[in-house]
Amino acid sequence: MPQTDILLIDAYSQIFRCFYAIRSLSNSRGEPTNAVFGFTKLLLRIDKNYPSEYGALLFDCGKPAFRLEIAPDYKANRPPTPEDLKTQVPYLKEIAAAFGWQSFFQEGYEADDLIAVAAAEFSDKCVKFISSDKDLAQLIDERVEMLIPAKTPTGFSIRGVQQVIEKFNVAPSQIVDYLAMIGDSSDNIPGLPGVGPKTAAKLLAEFDSLDKIIASPEQINNVKLRQKVIDNTELLKKNVKLVTLKADLAGTPWQNLNKLKRDKPDWSRIRDFCTRMELKSILKELPPADELCSEPDVKESSDKQAKDSKFAPDLFADND
Repeated sequence: MPQTDILLIDAYSQIFRCFYAIRSLSNSRGEPTNAVFGFTKLLLRIDKNYPSEYGALLFDCGKPAFRLEIAPDYKANRPPTPEDLKTQVPYLKEIAAAFGWQSFFQEGYEADDLIAVAAAEFSDKCVKFISSDKDLAQLIDERVEMLIPAKTPTGFSIRGVQQVIEKFNVAPSQIVDYLAMIGDSSDNIPGLPGVGPKTAAKLLAEFDSLDKIIASPEQINNVKLRQKVIDNTELLKKNVKLVTLKADLAGTPWQNLNKLKRDKPDWSRIRDFCTRMELKSILKELPPADELCSEPDVKESSDKQAKDSKFAPDLFADND
């Protein structure tokens, strides 16, 4: 089993993925349970295949002012949070606490930034993070890996340095420049007109970095491409700022390793939750009731998490 010292979850990316992957699921009371089912399944899979002593759920919180100053229309294409998902948030919070997860967020920052902070702060630890966001590939190195939900025996595919190179044809250290050139439609970031992944990767293979491309556009053999770079230099510089994750936040709780200490799952509480929410197939995967140990200290800690921790509002949700 791969070593994992710290496991971080890009919470909203996984919650939304679960919500949209499973549709029209509800219990006998008519409560939507698709996100609850998918998220509970995810937490169970993590506990089975990637146990870690330290970890946390990290959330987007509020609008990222520093990015909106650069591009006021950043993520303006994101729709509001569906009502059927909003109603499930308290249950998502409850089951996360029962599995022993702490939740953290920082007003005005995205979960990706918080992952970058933790990856940089704990430089002596093996860090894995669960997400599907390609901009997080900039953090990957020999110590930091990405786990992407997939149909594999463990439920995840691992994206390390070699996998980044195979997928994007650039190294993790070039991901920011790569995305600055091709743009990111999911974040409403327009790229260099007419430049796709192959052209961007080819330019970076030749010049190594976007800075060198911008500094010496005359060395680009393709005349049309050369002119595009010259005409869109400011766009490229702006995109680099938007895509670069902010890892220099100080005084944040997730920079204290002890704050990331995970509790053991409270299986009795998890079983009660799954019974109440009518997650019948998940109940079959839980340890048999007669094998569950009573661990009041864990339950007390989980209850406190459920009471004290908050699920931050979605980054661009309609939260009224």
